[in-house]
Amino acid sequence: MTTTYQNYIGGAFVESANHIEVSNPANGELLSRVPESTAEDVERAIAAARGAQKSWAATPAIERAGHLRRIAAKIRENAASLARLITAEQGKVLGLAEVEVNFTADYMDYMAEWARRLEGEILTSDRAGENIFLFRKPLGVVAGILPWNFPFFLIARKMAPALITGNTIVIKPSEETPNNCFEFAKLVAQTDLPAGVFNVVCGSGGAVGSALTRSAGVDLISFTGSVGTGSRIMAAAAPNITKLNLELGGKAPAIVLADADLELAVKAITASRVINSGQVCNCAERVYVERKVADQFIDKVAAAMAATRYGDPLAESDLDMGPLINQAGLDKVAQMVRTAVGQGASLVTGGAVADKGKGFHYQPTVLAGCSADMEIMRKEIFGPVLPIQIVDDIDEAIALANDCEYGLTSSIYTRSLGAAMKACAEIDFGETYINRENFEAMQGFHAGVRKSGIGGADGKHGLYEFTHTHVVYIQN
Repeated sequence: MTTTYQNYIGGAFVESANHIEVSNPANGELLSRVPESTAEDVERAIAAARGAQKSWAATPAIERAGHLRRIAAKIRENAASLARLITAEQGKVLGLAEVEVNFTADYMDYMAEWARRLEGEILTSDRAGENIFLFRKPLGVVAGILPWNFPFFLIARKMAPALITGNTIVIKPSEETPNNCFEFAKLVAQTDLPAGVFNVVCGSGGAVGSALTRSAGVDLISFTGSVGTGSRIMAAAAPNITKLNLELGGKAPAIVLADADLELAVKAITASRVINSGQVCNCAERVYVERKVADQFIDKVAAAMAATRYGDPLAESDLDMGPLINQAGLDKVAQMVRTAVGQGASLVTGGAVADKGKGFHYQPTVLAGCSADMEIMRKEIFGPVLPIQIVDDIDEAIALANDCEYGLTSSIYTRSLGAAMKACAEIDFGETYINRENFEAMQGFHAGVRKSGIGGADGKHGLYEFTHTHVVYIQN
């Protein structure tokens, strides 16, 4: 039986006149019908959030933390069913979905721990008898616009810091993967979170996303997604000068030097490339390998990619990856590989749409002989494809890595402390991973430069993205 979901506005589930159908990308099975909301629905949700915000901000932070912990407990109680739901609508393997669910609960608890750590400052005055205080205050109403690749975790990444700092929030899930967000809302409804603090409206970016980003009732837009959509959000938010927090993708370089532990490099890069079928903004998207070990590395990574097991994650066990999210994503990956081969890249393994009957499956692919001018080395692939370029030394590798419109994550594999420190100093990215896979910590700061976004998430610095400062001068 197909589930029909409702928006969650002002503490109640609200019927919608029109709906969008959601299907399983691994087999095409119809899963649900979700609201195709209107601009009026969006404004109703914003009004509910606005109405709840002052009393929520006046609630002691430690009490706000208690609400987050109770939601986290509900998530853990329902972890198994939530993971299967995420796998069904998004296509990631069940083990990764389980990690996402449990990490989400941990993230809620982590942000709750900040209740007693939110700090202002006392500044030294130039005047006798004067005190200067800097307070951190909530912005007001946050619009959280979610992607489809880690849809459950991104609820918490936007909701938890917003709520602990005294904001209220309206969440727009991706229309590709909204079911998990509605199940999250059901869990919230089972707790004592005050009505209006958390709201969900679903629909297309053109309707719901546009209404959220253009609304004068929104004080912060936190968006994760493509550069093109982020650019449109900036334009829509400009008339109201709405604060933006944007994570907009990446083209992460992985540098493999001649002194690297090749087994480690192959394992980490392969894992980074096939996780979530390559649909991760911070995973390794291009490799620069030093010439002395290039042939050996290419042989090893091609064997690892070719051994990747993929298919329908709910029908087969022990898979490494599932399908791509939709036909458009599949077509894009296939076209990028064809273009790269046409430009002179050498197909080492894979390189075709997989014959899996139904669903959007693409073979794990390795391309050697790539060059810096190829699209495959410059544009985000978002699929299980690894392009490789040979370099002569670390300086060439870093120069090529930095020659990019993105700047989110990067990695280097080396046994040399000097090379590692050189990478820290010269790689111009928001994050660099040394001798490990690309995966950030919740206490870090996940942020990029250039077209990878504005602001960041996680840790203390991500938390304070949801506040503004208020400086008070007191003359005695």
